Amino acid sequence: MKQKNVTHLLATDLDGTLVGEKELTSALFEYYGERTYEVELVYVTGRHHDSTMELIKAENLPMPSILISDVGTEMYDFDDPELHERWKKTLEEQWWPEEISQIAAQCSGLTPQSIPSTHRLSYFAEDAGAFEEVKQKLEENGVPHKLIFSSGRDVDILPPNAGKGEALSFLLREKGWEKANVLIAGDSGNDRDMITMGYPAVVVGNCQDELKKLPEHPLIFRAENHCAGGIREAWEHFFEKETVESNG
Repeated sequence: MKQKNVTHLLATDLDGTLVGEKELTSALFEYYGERTYEVELVYVTGRHHDSTMELIKAENLPMPSILISDVGTEMYDFDDPELHERWKKTLEEQWWPEEISQIAAQCSGLTPQSIPSTHRLSYFAEDAGAFEEVKQKLEENGVPHKLIFSSGRDVDILPPNAGKGEALSFLLREKGWEKANVLIAGDSGNDRDMITMGYPAVVVGNCQDELKKLPEHPLIFRAENHCAGGIREAWEHFFEKETVESNG
């Protein structure tokens, strides 16, 4: 299959980032429509596939070229169905869900979430102590994993090579899009590994506390505006700087 030539790409979380304030979301896509280039859309979300599709319909969002769902454990290319299988194969190499479930069941303060995903185990944590307990037990038992704590209550346990950042990195390599002008946008802890990938990234103004603690970096823009308004603010900062300054 011939690879699509992409010059600009937005890889964004949905809830609390692209979605949250409808007027700002609409304004962002109007702004993109006025550019002289096309912006490729990749949605990178903690939601599962069906929930994401419902949100896209409810919020009247454009369909993305690629959907990365379930905190980076599922990947859907609407022009290349085989991409999903290739990503799934890489995740299977070190995924021990039975052992992880048994360990998590021994931890107080963790309540399983019902998530229709085969490469993700999710829990509600009563507090940070519950997260620290399962973290310690997984490490003591030598179980391969990636552990993510976000929004002060959500615990996701994934294969060690999963997560939003790993999935996005895999996608950019597979598509040959590494040299595109990429902006990554997020608002919570499960966005951390993609925000710190080394591409231009934005932490939106309404972000969760866990992202406020990120070290300062020239490629991480801390927006004042919330949600999609923060994405536009960062886009202008990284990719329209000369235009904005000349018009200012």
